This record gives sequence, C-alpha cells and structure tokens, in this order.
Amino acid sequence: MERKVYLDNAATTYVSSEVLAEMLPCLNGVYGNPNSLHSFGRDAMAIVDKARDRVAKAINAKTANEIYFTSGGTEADNWALKGIARAYSNKGKHIITSSIEHHAVLDSCKALEKEGFEVTYLPVDKYGMVDLAELIHAIRKDTILISIMAVNNEVGTIQNIKAIAKTAHENGIIFHTDAVQAIGAVKINVQDMEIDAMSMSAHKIYGPKGCGALYLKSGIRIENLVNGGAQERAKRGGTLNVPAIAGFGKAIEIASRDIIANQQKLKVIREYFIKELKSKIDYIHINGHPHQKINGTVSVTFEMIEGESILMLLDLAGIAVSTASACTSMSLEPSHVLKAMGIPDEIAHGTIRFSFGKDISKNDVDYTIEKLVEVVEKLRGISPLKKKK
Repeated sequence: MERKVYLDNAATTYVSSEVLAEMLPCLNGVYGNPNSLHSFGRDAMAIVDKARDRVAKAINAKTANEIYFTSGGTEADNWALKGIARAYSNKGKHIITSSIEHHAVLDSCKALEKEGFEVTYLPVDKYGMVDLAELIHAIRKDTILISIMAVNNEVGTIQNIKAIAKTAHENGIIFHTDAVQAIGAVKINVQDMEIDAMSMSAHKIYGPKGCGALYLKSGIRIENLVNGGAQERAKRGGTLNVPAIAGFGKAIEIASRDIIANQQKLKVIREYFIKELKSKIDYIHINGHPHQKINGTVSVTFEMIEGESILMLLDLAGIAVSTASACTSMSLEPSHVLKAMGIPDEIAHGTIRFSFGKDISKNDVDYTIEKLVEVVEKLRGISPLKKKK
C-alpha cells in the first residue's frame, strides 16, 4: 500500500486534537456523576453546562435549556419523530417527510405507521430537492409534523429549510430537521430559520462517536423516548456521557469558528476534483444539485461498473470511499436516495460517494484521480456492459 487517503468523512471523522484535549480530563480527573449533589458531581455538571452553552450558541438557540444531549443523531431523530408525534397525536396523526431522508427518520416513520399514524413521503426532483408546491399539496388538517433533512447525507443537496419551516408554521405544523450533515458545512440559525426541532451528531464534526443532541424549541411538547431517570430535565434517562458531551461542545464550537475557512478550502478542492474527474474519465454523472450542495460531498456515478468493485480496488490503493451512507453500505440494495432522484438501479449501483475532510490536500486528490483512472479502466475492461466509442 503506497499511502492512505480518507475520503469518507460523511461517514465519520477523526477526533481532533483540540476536542481530545477537552475530553481527556473528564476520563479520570473530573469523573463524578453530573447528577450527584456532591462537589464531584457539580464539577462534572459544570462541564456539561459549558458544552450545552456551546451547542446553543453555535446554532443560535434562545437558551441552553433547548439543548438535550443524546447518544447521537439516530437517537435524536427517533426521539424527535416519535416523541413529537405522540405528544400531539390528539391534534392529528399525519406526518410529512421526504423520500430521501436518513433511515433514522424513515424507519421511525415506519414504526409510527404501525401505531396508526399516516405518513406522506414527498418525492424529490432529479437533484434531490423537495418541491415546495408538493409539500403544500400534501398538508392536511390533521398534519402535525413535517421532517425534512437540511443536507442529504449521500449527495449533499441542501434543502430550502427556511421556506419549508415557514410553510409548516403558516399551517400550524411543527417542523423538524435532521441537520447531522449540515453542522459545520452550512450556517444554521434555528431562530432565523424557524426550526422547532433539530438533530445533531458529534462524530461528523471531528467530535467523538456516541454523542449527539436534539434542539427542541421552548414550548414544543415531546414524549420521552428513553425512560429511567431525571437526567436532561427529566426528558431523557441515563447517566450523561460527560467526556463525549465535553468533546461535542468543543467540536461544534470549532466547527462554527472555522466554517468560512474550511468551506472555502473544500470548495476549491471539490471543484478541482470534479474538473480532473470529468477530463480523465468518460461516462460519469455528478449527482445532486449543481449549485445548492455542500462542498465536502461529491456523489459520482460510473456507468458500466459496480460501485462495490470500485470501493474495494480503491481500498487496496489506500483510498477510503463509500458506495452510499455508512448506515446502509452493507446492503446490496441500490440507494433509496438515488432511486428517488430517478436514477435507474443498474446505474445507481455504480455510484461512489467521495466526502472530503478539512485536512484534504491537492496531492491527495491527484493520487485519488490517478488510482481512480486505473480502477475504472480495469473494471470497464472486463465489464460486459462496456460501450463502444
């Protein structure tokens, strides 16, 4: 193996040195249970409170008490969907979401359907965008919740969240967004964007795995998902993971602090990568919106070959990529996101997601392109679907 290049940052990122430094004292120095009344507990709770303040500030929440720590984005999505739906079921049992949501949202909706809720799954256009007219048409008198992700985890398309939230509120409906892929990539202001509930995760922004948060606007009711204690203002049972929470607080503070510099760099890298790719490999398609997308994710479909084969050969060259989201990469089914965007199954199977991190270099991109050209030529050379020029 010549070298290693990690291009799967949408799946997870490493823990940055600044974040690690914030976490280490919580592992063996300040180790008290934050819900204990003695000084050890108070010291730990002070760290949790600091992290809560940092998360609230990063997204411009009105108060830190609108932040509830969870085990990650998946739990936050589950809690938002199930907790809000159940809390408002007396007003109606209709939910609207999109067909390209993360499975944490889609599977939560499926679970709610078994409880008697009705769910409308909005279609998207070829770029992965939700049509506002389709949303308005889907709203009913008994609609209580709309959940649309801020940024798609596979193709990077950015939704018009502010317009969607405004539409929800004009009809007296609560709005939730899965912002796991958006934090650090786009500026999120929950008050300006009129967001009622929002899911976040630490490990996408150089924080630890196993920690996330749910922003819940003051006044929004929600039923508990995890019972068993009075933690998180009696909303979520379980001893708080102080080291991870401290890391999350620091990670989101850094993501907010460095967002302009990081995104400028990633935009240059992305544009260079796409230009080189198009000039050296034929029969490829760049998926997602051509302009309204985050800079760190590039979804590419390679005709006539399988994405899994590309992934494995790139891995042998030390390059890590993904065929879809990390949560579904073990499945042989074509991406539900690409299918919803109208991409045929046989073509969708040839899709690779390249997701860049803040440390990516031009040399990394050049090496990736070099190996990708070799891999594609090799696979197309033995493909029965090879086209004649």
